[in-house]
Amino acid sequence: MSQRVLITGGASGLGKELARQYLKTGAKVLITDINDQRGNEAEFELKSLGEVRFVKANTTLDSDWQMLLDWVQNKWNGLDVLVNNAGVAASGRIDKISMEDWDWIIDINLKGVIRGCRTFVPLFKQQKSGHIVNIASLAAVANAPTMSSYNVTKAGVVSLSETLRHELSPYGIHTTVVCPSFFQTNLADTMRTPEQGMDQTVRKLLAGGKLSAEQVAQRIVRAQQKGRFLELPHAEGKALSLIKRYAPALYNYGVADAGRRLYKKLER
Repeated sequence: MSQRVLITGGASGLGKELARQYLKTGAKVLITDINDQRGNEAEFELKSLGEVRFVKANTTLDSDWQMLLDWVQNKWNGLDVLVNNAGVAASGRIDKISMEDWDWIIDINLKGVIRGCRTFVPLFKQQKSGHIVNIASLAAVANAPTMSSYNVTKAGVVSLSETLRHELSPYGIHTTVVCPSFFQTNLADTMRTPEQGMDQTVRKLLAGGKLSAEQVAQRIVRAQQKGRFLELPHAEGKALSLIKRYAPALYNYGVADAGRRLYKKLER
């Protein structure tokens, strides 16, 4: 039986590449997004690969999550994989970021994932099977200066995922959390920052990533199908995680140096 996969934020970037890779495995894919045009274009582009549908949905709304639950039950009689991919970007020093922007990023990056898990876990428990894939970020592991709001939401996704890993495994439900580094995607399109020039810096970092969205998506699908809990797609992500754990002084020196360089740039 082919997997039934729901991907939020699936109309572009990593979400669309995940849809493409799952379709190549023979899966049925439902992509959701708040952007109608992009969603319809993605469905049209991908339909030659297999059964794919687009449904407009906002991950910050409980009513839209209920609609998605109803859809998969009515059309597919269940779901095998929930990919909480939808997310946005933000940057800024702690005294510069508005509380409005904190609420915005928490509602999407963290509470959107929580809503997705809360909605589909009862179905997974009923099925005695299911797999949750939460897309976090290397920012959850390495907390770079001026990225507090983004770091907090992604660290929260990792913490949530680790909790669910052990809470849900007795029900036959698996959990995977993904922490990619920079790669070529359109995340910067959502960027909110009070810092002049920060959006261009993020775009440059994304464009300089060593992996493509396709390569990251391939590694995520493989991790999910192998039942791996933590996926660090980038070699530098694996290395940084090990350095932070086993050589914390070296890690802290590097982050502190980055903070000093940012200070000089931002205070000019």
